[in-house]
Amino acid sequence: EVQLVESGGGSVQPGGSLNLSCVASDIAFGGHWMYWVRQAPGKAIEWVSQVDEGGRNAYYADFVKGRFRIIRDNPRKTVHLRLNNLEPEDTAMYYCALDRRGTSRGQGTQVTVSS
Repeated sequence: EVQLVESGGGSVQPGGSLNLSCVASDIAFGGHWMYWVRQAPGKAIEWVSQVDEGGRNAYYADFVKGRFRIIRDNPRKTVHLRLNNLEPEDTAMYYCALDRRGTSRGQGTQVTVSS
């Protein structure tokens, strides 16, 4: 059974930064695109970013506006999401996933942005 375990969330002030990590197990990691999605309270899951199998091509939602960066480390079966210049609207549970809709995702890591 595939396991995805996220970490790195926390509480920061607007303008702050966080580094989220996701470690995968029981998966041919290098053969999968990897995704980050998020879900704010009372809202649907939304796609944040994705990276191809080799880490050469990355894509981001419009709201990211150059603030986030997705990086993968295939030997360590890890994908990171670096969050910079965080805004209160970024407050959500962040999940790494095997698909864009987040159907197969981990347990999540909470990001809270407030002053």
